[in-house]
Formats: sequence, structure tokens, C-alpha cells
Amino acid sequence: MIDLDRVTVTYDGASEPSLTDLTLHVPEGELCLVVGPTGTGKTTLLRTVNGLVPHATGGTLRGRVTVGGRDTRTHPPRDLADLVGVVGQDPLAGMVTDVVEEELAYGMESLAIAPDVMRRRVEETLDLLGLVHLRHRPIRSLSGGERQRVAIGAVLAVGPRVLVLDEPTSALDPPAAEEVLAALHRLVHDLGMTVLLAEHRLERVVQFADRVVLLRPGGHPPLIGDPATVLAAAPVAPPVVELGRIGGWSPLPLTVRQARRQAGPLREQLADLRPHRDPAGAGPTLAAARDLVVRYGPTVALRGTSLELRAGETVALMGRNGAGKSSLLSAFTGTVRPAAGQVTVGGLDPAELSGPALISQVGLVPQQPADLLYAPTIAEECAAADDDAGVPGGSCRRLLDRLVPGLDDDHHPRDLSEGQRLALVLAIVLTAAPPVLLLDEPTRGLDLGAKVRLVEILDELTADGRAILLATHDVELVAEVATRTIVLADGEVVADGPTEEVVVGSPAFAPQVSKVLGPGPWLTVSEVADALDVLP
Repeated sequence: MIDLDRVTVTYDGASEPSLTDLTLHVPEGELCLVVGPTGTGKTTLLRTVNGLVPHATGGTLRGRVTVGGRDTRTHPPRDLADLVGVVGQDPLAGMVTDVVEEELAYGMESLAIAPDVMRRRVEETLDLLGLVHLRHRPIRSLSGGERQRVAIGAVLAVGPRVLVLDEPTSALDPPAAEEVLAALHRLVHDLGMTVLLAEHRLERVVQFADRVVLLRPGGHPPLIGDPATVLAAAPVAPPVVELGRIGGWSPLPLTVRQARRQAGPLREQLADLRPHRDPAGAGPTLAAARDLVVRYGPTVALRGTSLELRAGETVALMGRNGAGKSSLLSAFTGTVRPAAGQVTVGGLDPAELSGPALISQVGLVPQQPADLLYAPTIAEECAAADDDAGVPGGSCRRLLDRLVPGLDDDHHPRDLSEGQRLALVLAIVLTAAPPVLLLDEPTRGLDLGAKVRLVEILDELTADGRAILLATHDVELVAEVATRTIVLADGEVVADGPTEEVVVGSPAFAPQVSKVLGPGPWLTVSEVADALDVLP
């Protein structure tokens, strides 16, 4: 169904190709997972399949790409729209209507599909992706995760034979991600749809993949094969695979179920041991919300929410899409004014602060990090961040190199991959070293290696007495970095306590290690490795 024959893609002005000599065949009815470090060409590979590369992006494509027998050189994206459906990393960028139901129907209207067929497909898509309750909602009022599900639904409703997805679960809460992936699994196995999917959160996706393509930096040829073979050779892997390496299990597990079947001896070894965890910071309160109420028209996002952030602690904010997490973060920066209640940062109302006074107290990395990028080059963005923060030149660049090393100073920030842009915005915000740091989905688009480096930086910040509040659906990040976890539901706090007490045993928010070794208190592979005195 999808054939790439010795494909090389080089963008104008680039010093090296984004994709080098790739040959790949994806047959009909297969789910092929594309993985690899940030910037290795995953998005470029996906864009070759519907002709966006090179028809819309420019650059030079060598080799041949065919989809369903159509050569993308002679078939631009408009001639592939009935065959290939694409959902990019930024779902809002591809939406053209104002209401969910209209967005689901738009693609079918463009292809002149009969009205009775359109109506049936809209209803089927609403049910398939759990969108019925959102059908009449304005798209602008949706959370990031809800928009992502709508974007996937709008493509599925057209009925393509090939579906191309770039980070489809990155903004979804765990139950919603499972629903979407289960729906894709049914489409592949029951209807023969071909799916090409790029994803960094391997722990969510790998069990559904028939084949994995691992793109590697430095011009090294990709690894292509079944998931177990490729992940066994990969430098980083999901927690269950890393746990299997520690336990010496063969074959290495890909799912929690497989790991639990092999984990009996390891559970016995750990029975009398306890993980070592540094005590949570107990410093002064740096930010607080009291009886906070936030409304958007008739929609109530927060209902009497109260919490405190103390120096030296990292607090994870979890909950389903639309629970109010982003609204709470926005209230702490003063960009959302509460209908009732009070918010303070450093004893001040953030809504009364602006410019240098605000960034000296609180920093926010938003869910759409590109909103903070204005300069034409990475070098100018970093220099501006140094100037705004009043720190020595090169400070921002050093932080960026820790997260994603090797980016060209002259590169335009909007030409970066989603993960690279996120890393740049993280570096810009961290340069000011505010006492309170707010992160909205901070690992969206980051590969596992960059996530490890992010955890190191966050640990350093809390050790230096800062408070961090991160809204995330990344349960593995929470297990690694959060000393305390708060769960929001329908705008209210339903859980607030030490991370191990909140997530262990939770069907939705438990990390893989906890699911494998439960009911024990273990959260991460590194905790297990330290307890056994072995390296992960």
C-alpha cells in the first residue's frame, strides 16, 4: 500500500538531508510505528506519504514514493485526499470550521460524499472516538486533547484507506489514548486500513504495532522489523522493556500483561525492599489558589479549586481532557481572570503583573509552545531570552543544548520539529529561573532521551528551591519527577497527596512499573535498579 524506494529528502538551505536513502514497504492492513530521536525525520517521512513533501514544503525529494499505486511526484496532496488521511502534530492548524460536528463533516463535503452517507459516518465517528457529548461544542472551547480526538475523527470520517498520524496520543489522557488506539486497532484488523504512525510514547503504542521503523541520527541506516527485535536493539525503550532487561527476561516483554507473567521472581526479590525517595520539599508557599472558580461563558472550568505550591516540590496535575488543568495554569499567570476566589504568586496577584515583573515570579511553557516564538533564528530567540532574564549571554543556548544538542543557530524556530520547538521554549522560560515554573504537557514531542534530560533539569530546579507545577498525561514522567500528584475531575480536586499514594493502583494513572510490580510501591525502573544495586 505504501512504498518508499531509496527516498532522500533535503530541505532548502539544510546542511544535511532530513531523510536518507529510506526504503520501506507497508502492506495493506498493517500498523507501522515510526520512532526515533527528535529531529531524525519522522515528520518528514509521514509528509512524503500524502505528497506534502515536496509539493507543500519545498526541498528536494530523491527516490520514489507510491501510495495505492499513485506516485506522489505526479499526484499532489489534493489528488491523494480520498486515499490518504493525515493528522499532524498541531490539530488546530488543520481545522477549518467552528463546531465539532461541522468539522467531522467538512472533509466529506469537500469530496462530494452523499448527505445520507455523511450523516451516518458522522454518527459512527462520534461513537467510535467518544465525541458524542462534544458534537455541538465550539472547537475553540475544547481542550488540547479534545481537539486531537476531533482532528482524528475528521480524517476517519472521510474513509481513507491509509491513515498517517503524527503524535496522535500526545495530548490525550490515558483512557482517551487507549480508546483511540483501540479504535485504530479495529480499523486495521477489521477493515484493512493501513496506518503509519509516529509516536514518542512507546509504552502506549508499541503493543498495537505490526512493525517498527527506528530512524537514527547521523546518517545511520534505520532499523526496521517486528517490535520486539527493534526495541531490543534500541538505546531507549518503554519501562516494561527496561524492566525485562534488569530481570534478564527472554523474550523481552512489550506489554504489561507479558511483563506480569514473568515478574514473579523479581517481585520476590523486592518483597522486603522499599524504594529510596528524597523527601518532598517543605519550603515556604510560593503560589496558591483559594476557592478558585473559572468560567468560559456557560462552561465552568474550575469549581472552588484550592492548592498550594511549596519551594522544592514538583507537583503533577493530572485528569482527563477538559478537567481544567490548563485553566488552572493560566490562572497562575494572570491570563485567565477567575470568576471567584484568589490566586497569588509570591504573595502577589499575577493578573496585576506584567513584563519583567511577571516573568521574575512565574514562567509558563504553554501547550502550544510556538506561541512564545517570534524571532527569525534560534540564536536571536536565545539572545532575547538572556536579555529579558538579565543573565550572561549563552545561558539559554546551554540549556537548549542539554535538551536537544546540535541545533543550528541560524535555523528558523518554526522550521523545527514539534519536539525541538518545545525544547527551545523550555530553554527560554527556564533561562529566567522564576521561583514558580508551570509546564503544560512538557514532554509532548520529546523523545525518551530528551525526557531524561528534562527530568535532570527539573530535579536541579527543585533542589534550588523552586516550585514546579506540570499538567501532563505522561504517567511515566509523573513517576520519575513528581513528589506530589493532584488529580482534577470536572474542575475539582479529587486527589492530592504523595505521588506513590495517588497513582499506585490507579487504572488510569499508574506507570508501567507499578502495574507490573503492584501492589508494591515501585514507580520507576531506576528505583528497582537502585534497590537491586544494578544499572538500568
